[in-house]
Amino acid sequence: MKLAITTRNRKRAAFTLAEVLAALLFLAIVIPTAVEAVHVASLAGEVAARKSGAVRVAERVLNESLVTTNWTSQQSGTVTEGVVDYQWKLTSQTWPQEALQQVTSQVTFTAQGRNYSVSLSTLANSPPPAATTTSSSQ
Repeated sequence: MKLAITTRNRKRAAFTLAEVLAALLFLAIVIPTAVEAVHVASLAGEVAARKSGAVRVAERVLNESLVTTNWTSQQSGTVTEGVVDYQWKLTSQTWPQEALQQVTSQVTFTAQGRNYSVSLSTLANSPPPAATTTSSSQ
């Protein structure tokens, strides 16, 4: 008989209305903030991936131009990697020290509706002047 009395007097464990409302308020603040953080991280990842691609393009253009000594005049073009277009421009300018040129490869691209740019530069020996040949007929 004593057993029946103790179970009847025992309180039921439950959340109060105030606790439930406080938890809902907390979730209403935390969930949008977490979603925004994931969105920002995704955008940063996309920009970083495209910058990495732009660096590859800039390095390739710079190396090809140095090997072929094709950097004495300004050049430009477009390279497509996957679905991304990279516009590149190659320029050279005289370095303050004698017989050196600063060769710069600049690559621009669009990510998230904004334009970004990556530049790589190196120093190169100025190419010797083109030799002219003269022929004489006797």
